[in-house]
Amino acid sequence: MMALTSSPVNMLGCLIILLLLPYPSLSADPDPLQNFCVADLNATVSLNGFPCKPVSEVTADDFFFDGLSKEGNTDNPFGFGVTQGNVLSFPGLNTLGLSMNRVDLARGGINAPHSHPRASESVVVIKGEVLVGFVSTSNVYYYKVLTEGEMFIIPRGLVHFQYNVGHSKAILLTAFNSQLPGAVIVSQTLFASNPPVPVEILTKTFQVDDGVINSIKSKFA
Repeated sequence: MMALTSSPVNMLGCLIILLLLPYPSLSADPDPLQNFCVADLNATVSLNGFPCKPVSEVTADDFFFDGLSKEGNTDNPFGFGVTQGNVLSFPGLNTLGLSMNRVDLARGGINAPHSHPRASESVVVIKGEVLVGFVSTSNVYYYKVLTEGEMFIIPRGLVHFQYNVGHSKAILLTAFNSQLPGAVIVSQTLFASNPPVPVEILTKTFQVDDGVINSIKSKFA
């Protein structure tokens, strides 16, 4: 019998086919395989998400969340408070690929530059006047000043912020296509990590001296 061999051309063709195949991981959260899967937050099993609690123990309360009706605490240097309606506070969201936050901004308050690694975000102003913006990977700054009932979209993973430019308190609702979008806050990531990012890395990054970096770090101690 003639032995089967793989030529370099055939191998290259196989690699190209593999590269062109769609990757399921491109979606935000995986699609559910059942009607619902209320998260068992006390489970010890570790997996990408949370295991379901038994259907026999599920009640209507598992699909109800009143946290967004509660005012956030803005008594802090940023004038910012957030109430998170993600799977950790609302277990009924497990496997459904969505979540929602309430953001309260005092006059002049800011939801400082940050990103969500696992979700795109839609922002709706419920009260007030808010500057919303993000920066693309091409360093283009896109922004709008929103008033009540207006909406802005933040693409997944891009650094963005919300800043109250009105004369009174502002309230936002933010929705995500992930049950747990995560948040990377730029200032805290760089200046309040544990263990800390080396000062020499930050001085070279921002082209300033040690004193400036240490002064900023002291604000986040």
